[in-house]
Amino acid sequence: MTIGYGELKKGMSIELDGEPYSVVGYERSKMQQRAPVMRIRFRNLRSGRIIDKTFSGYDVSFTPASVDRRKAQYIYPDGDFYYFMDTETFDQFPMDKEQIADSLDFMIEQTEVELIFFEDNPISLELPTTADLKVDDSPPGVKGDTAQGATKLATLETGFELQVPLFVNQGDVIKVDTRTGSYISRV
Repeated sequence: MTIGYGELKKGMSIELDGEPYSVVGYERSKMQQRAPVMRIRFRNLRSGRIIDKTFSGYDVSFTPASVDRRKAQYIYPDGDFYYFMDTETFDQFPMDKEQIADSLDFMIEQTEVELIFFEDNPISLELPTTADLKVDDSPPGVKGDTAQGATKLATLETGFELQVPLFVNQGDVIKVDTRTGSYISRV
């Protein structure tokens, strides 16, 4: 089964050169008496790398990738491997540190994630948009004469460091945006 350009949607999984990609964005332009040109931005589901590809012609088609998404829970680390449990079947899946390196700053045990499988092997994961994490270390805030909201550096329970408002103290639980790594609010 193939997909034409008209059926392409953001977030759709496509297979290019044997690798699974997700469509991030696309645009089509047509000039008079020429074949249409399509610019598509893909994100590699294995590495997370973004690539731009250009296609021209009327008969461009894509093969959908056999990508499966399953809800899972992070259960424990063991050396360079991190184990996840499918919340429906209770199967456990190890993932290498390299596969999930960007997500480690926002994961604690029992974090709910979405595992992405390609050919029945977990290749990456998607975190929820926000994570509630405890502040392990934060110096006391000294106001001084600030006209705007002042910030200070805080270290979270995962070891991730970010800027937080002065009123956030050690032991507080804060909500963090997992896409940008920024402070949202206290919980």
